[in-house]
Amino acid sequence: MASDFHEVRFPLRVALGTSGGPRRRTDIVDLSNGRESRNARWRASRRHYDAGSGIKALADLYAVLAFFEARRGQLYGFRFHDPIDNASCAPGREPAAGDQHLGIADGTRALFPLVKRYGDAGGAFERTIAKPCAGSVKLAVNGEPVSDDDFTLDTVEGTVRFAAGAEPAAGGAVTAGFRFDVPVRFDVDRIDIDLSGFEAGRIPAIPLVEILP
Repeated sequence: MASDFHEVRFPLRVALGTSGGPRRRTDIVDLSNGRESRNARWRASRRHYDAGSGIKALADLYAVLAFFEARRGQLYGFRFHDPIDNASCAPGREPAAGDQHLGIADGTRALFPLVKRYGDAGGAFERTIAKPCAGSVKLAVNGEPVSDDDFTLDTVEGTVRFAAGAEPAAGGAVTAGFRFDVPVRFDVDRIDIDLSGFEAGRIPAIPLVEILP
């Protein structure tokens, strides 16, 4: 993914006003007994956004156009700040080291991928976090904070690695708190702008779609 992904963030001012969210794909078949058969075609959800809804001024529009050209349309992926779901915790809270369970240490394991879980009593879903934000990760083992000097964060792959000699002891529960971006690309190779319509309140659609790391 590194060769077709630019580690740059979509203009934040526009991102904060975008609309969108997760999308899933489910096959539903009506059975002869009146019941349904449902099958998930995608293992994970895929987020879709409309950046056009975040454009409030011509300066915003120009910033997106320049960003679009630099990405060559759909060719290169980039980071996107989801205005609602961008941290290991719920909105309004600061990430804490105990937010998300990353795994149980075996005494030698040093690498732990970042994940976020969504769930309730009925079920749960584990999401891979591929693009954490630099400097945002807090780690703990069995509730005890881990010093920043004892691990490194890979912001490209979404993993934390304990330093040599600092690997957690076997049986230790590794947890983390963090902020993250969503890897996306433009979902069109063309952006049509009608300035007369824009001035009258019409905002162009600029679709973005999540890509897998």
